[in-house]
Amino acid sequence: MKTILSTFVFCFVSYFSASQTANSETSKATIDGIPITELKELCRNDTPRLEAIFKDLHSNPELPFMEVRTSGIIAKELKALGFQITEKVGKTGVVGVLKNGNGPTIMYRADMDCIAVEEATNLPYKSIKKGKNEEGKDLPVMHACGHDAHVTWMLGIAKQMVKLKDKWKGTLVLVGQPAEENGFGAIAMANEMYTKGVPVPDLLLGMHTGPAPVGVYLNRPGERMAGAVQLDVTFFGVGGHGSTPEQTKDPIVMAANAILQYQTIVSRNSHPQFPVVLTVGAVEAGIDNNVIPNKALLKLNLRWYRQQDKELLLKRISEINEGIAVANNLPKDLYPKTVIKQNLGTLKNNEALTAKINGALEKMAGPNKNLSIPPVMGSEDVQELLKDHPEVPYNYFIVGIANHEVFEKAMKEGKQFPFSNHNPDFWVDLSAIPFGTTLGLAAVLEAFAQ
Repeated sequence: MKTILSTFVFCFVSYFSASQTANSETSKATIDGIPITELKELCRNDTPRLEAIFKDLHSNPELPFMEVRTSGIIAKELKALGFQITEKVGKTGVVGVLKNGNGPTIMYRADMDCIAVEEATNLPYKSIKKGKNEEGKDLPVMHACGHDAHVTWMLGIAKQMVKLKDKWKGTLVLVGQPAEENGFGAIAMANEMYTKGVPVPDLLLGMHTGPAPVGVYLNRPGERMAGAVQLDVTFFGVGGHGSTPEQTKDPIVMAANAILQYQTIVSRNSHPQFPVVLTVGAVEAGIDNNVIPNKALLKLNLRWYRQQDKELLLKRISEINEGIAVANNLPKDLYPKTVIKQNLGTLKNNEALTAKINGALEKMAGPNKNLSIPPVMGSEDVQELLKDHPEVPYNYFIVGIANHEVFEKAMKEGKQFPFSNHNPDFWVDLSAIPFGTTLGLAAVLEAFAQ
């Protein structure tokens, strides 16, 4: 974490030291023959509209696979611009296709969902909404991961690409994706959209908000985010009265034993030079003090970069579970049951495409604005849009969204700054709206450039 924060500090200082040089150089730069100054002016003029969209989305967040209102806004905006719209893709996903002559097919994705967090900001457009989770429970909800900005950026890009139709040729595919937070949305869309007439892209682009000052970004080739598996392990036993444990097979004790043994997979089985994470995020068992239940549920999250580490994690979990069953003299029909709920691969930016896009981003943002941060153990599902088309390259980058003064003050004081994803104080500074739009526009135009 200190390395990441140090990088942010360095880039914050670099941003100002290089600003004059950047202004001089970018005033002459072009992307696919279009002056950077013209592109920035187009986005700047659209900022009032985009800010209104962003504030509305932020005030009305929707949980995974419940993004009916959000996808409706995307569909309405894109249809008005002349895009061909396909709705209800992967339940609540939406796709807009704009054909503009012969050329490459470029797909750009923005995720739409929020998370179950109660917003703690004092923004006048803060969320006070509640949403129902899968169990039907009402929970406070918030855009604490910037997906409202992602959608806003995409709609800004869409408008400018229509205005610039005489400058590019090909097919632009814009994807409003549901359910990134639970990891199911991209897979759900990929299972449907290509059979519904959505063209397979020649390349895929996407952006995400990041806890860095507006004006900087992070775009590096290679593996950037870890693979992830979410699985449930249910331990079965023989229930009974708490006063006669000898007549039972206690699944809570089995689950507790498993939790401790699982940690040895990371500490004793995996190679210490390659990152692996195993988290038991939830334990569910029993309903009363003096009743031994007949089952206990563990909810696990696994993360890795090497495929062999994923296989090791799953293998050892299975071995530990079976060993516990044997030690408790369970019959085969009461052996633990494992259900894999989510299975995401690593996010690996294509080297050649990343270099190409970085050329355009540097022209737009100026030099010394591309952060260099090690790969993280967080996960994404954007790459799963290409799960059946692994030959298609993609580039996914991070955009700084923090207010300069607040960020600098927090860094100097060593405090938590209010721009970390999933934080109830998460805050996208409004200056990030035109900045992110210009970067996304630059990336898309560069992708179309031959």
